[in-house]
Amino acid sequence: VQLQASGGGLVQPGGSLRLSCAASGFTLDYYGIGWFRQAPGKEREGVSCISRSGSTVYADSAKGRFTISRDNFENTVYLQMDSLKPEDTAVYYCARRRPWTTTWDVSRSYDYWGQGTQVTVSS
Repeated sequence: VQLQASGGGLVQPGGSLRLSCAASGFTLDYYGIGWFRQAPGKEREGVSCISRSGSTVYADSAKGRFTISRDNFENTVYLQMDSLKPEDTAVYYCARRRPWTTTWDVSRSYDYWGQGTQVTVSS
């Protein structure tokens, strides 16, 4: 099982980025995928999650600005981030959700993690 996060970079406030999470070694159709982020000196926090069926959930900080989607044919989950703010600066991770977990925004609900991609929002 592998998850490869990519698409991070440096962007100005108000800009956009699209993160990708490429999955391999398992059938993506059967799993939910979450995005987390960790800023320097802060705990890792859940950003968004998409279920097997395509239902989505977002942290309050991401609502209205971020959009999660999945392409099972391409084995990839995306996180479109618009109207980025300096406080969005963090390393972003994607992770595979364990089946039957009830809480989407805690690390223990996930079993495999990607390596992270850095997002920096600065002028």
